[in-house]
Amino acid sequence: MRNHHLIVGAGPVGRHVAEHLVDDGHDVVIATRSGTDTGIPGVAHVALDATDADALTRAASGAAVLYNCANPGNYTVWDQVWPPLSAALLSAAERSGAVYAITGTLYPYGPVDGPMREGLADAATDHKGMLRAQLWANALAAHKAGRVRAVEVRGSDYVGVGIGNNGHISRHIPAARRGKTAWVFGSADLPHTFTDVRDVARTITAAALDESSHGRIWHVPSNEARTQREVLNDVFQAAGISPVPVRSLPGSVVAAASIVAPFMRELRQMRYQWERPYVLDESAARSHFGIEPTPWNDVCMRTAQREGARA
Repeated sequence: MRNHHLIVGAGPVGRHVAEHLVDDGHDVVIATRSGTDTGIPGVAHVALDATDADALTRAASGAAVLYNCANPGNYTVWDQVWPPLSAALLSAAERSGAVYAITGTLYPYGPVDGPMREGLADAATDHKGMLRAQLWANALAAHKAGRVRAVEVRGSDYVGVGIGNNGHISRHIPAARRGKTAWVFGSADLPHTFTDVRDVARTITAAALDESSHGRIWHVPSNEARTQREVLNDVFQAAGISPVPVRSLPGSVVAAASIVAPFMRELRQMRYQWERPYVLDESAARSHFGIEPTPWNDVCMRTAQREGARA
């Protein structure tokens, strides 16, 4: 069935969602503050302030799904940006009748001692994790009250096309081409799940269009957990880059930098993700949607591209 879809946000997830939907024959509009054309064939664009619930509701009129693919990149402003943005998105979904599909994160779980499974309690104590947990709690409460149909999809750290300097893996590629050491957060040798951004798009669109999947969280099918050292070496090889040393950034350096750099202070709060195994169990989504992750060699090739949004 051909449907109309409204995507808020034109980052890697939003762009991949748009491409996936267009390829499946749907009508797609991407909403951003600037309305800049992403260059994706068949996708329309609209400029609007997504914190304006009235403007967002008008844009979502007639839409089957409203996708929250927004990603304020600066952690230091999340407390100011996310509450009004998420409130407007939830209001627009409720008023328009569109399914509300949320691109979530693993932050709400906080530190974990085993694989992260759907149904695991949101137990974060840092402000970013608590904030994202509350955004989902608000949407779930509205869903349970019958005011909206909501679903959230959570993946681990992104790899794939278009992640660039925002990715823990792809950000190392330019320096590695110059033979520079790759300095990573935490341990370089603990298992960590990485999620291809294209698989996020495949999962969130499947969840949005499947009524039986609403009202809960789904984890994005992802490849077997690998260490940061393994992933970097795999991606460097795919990019044709000679191996470079991979070393852990000392905690003392991160602590010192966080004193003068607010962004580093925010990153330091998330260091726990790299100091113990950080493994995603996504077997429920694989079973329910029949989605398998993009083959690892393809993931590495896609990550090596760094730029653009199409594979």
